Amino acid sequence: MAGWRLESPRVLVVDLDGSKGSAVRAATGSMVAYEGDVTFKNAGVGGGGGFRAALKQRVTGESLSLMEVTGRGTVHFAVGAGYVLVLDLAGDVLKAESEGLLALSDSLRTDVTFTGLQGASSGQGLFTTTVTGHGQVALISLGGPPIALRVSPATPLVVDPDSYIGSVGRLQQSFVTDVSWRNLIGESSGEAFSLRFEGDGVVYIQPEER
Repeated sequence: MAGWRLESPRVLVVDLDGSKGSAVRAATGSMVAYEGDVTFKNAGVGGGGGFRAALKQRVTGESLSLMEVTGRGTVHFAVGAGYVLVLDLAGDVLKAESEGLLALSDSLRTDVTFTGLQGASSGQGLFTTTVTGHGQVALISLGGPPIALRVSPATPLVVDPDSYIGSVGRLQQSFVTDVSWRNLIGESSGEAFSLRFEGDGVVYIQPEER
């Protein structure tokens, strides 16, 4: 099996032992160094999620470009000097923007999910990438060290979509429109909205907006 660790807050290191279960998929171009007998190839349509996932990504614009990494050796991954967050999924569902995915165990499945309308007046649909199964996944934060915020039935959470990285758990996502705080900082043009999460889980954000 592959061993994952952080060499620094900005660099993910994956040790591959050559076994069938040690393969990982990583963002295309994210390899910064490697040692050993390691092979890199395109993960295929839909970032390895198959034709159905590729078709949904094409229709929704939620593009996911991944490479398959196999062999025996050690690989270093990084993107834009961003901070890396490693999560262990045990049958959980991770929702994240496709550009925020750095790497994932090859055993995990990816898909695209409709998350609702940005606003009733605009009718604009929003989509997100989902990762499910058992394995490890690494997210990238280009806006500072990631922050984990717990959500419980008693404490719903509202976040700025430009700070949102991903979420895990039994969460219901909705949109809050006409956000008054945006008016205070001069961002009232267009239809302002925030993301509201209810249920039981964890939401990950970055301290600096995109």
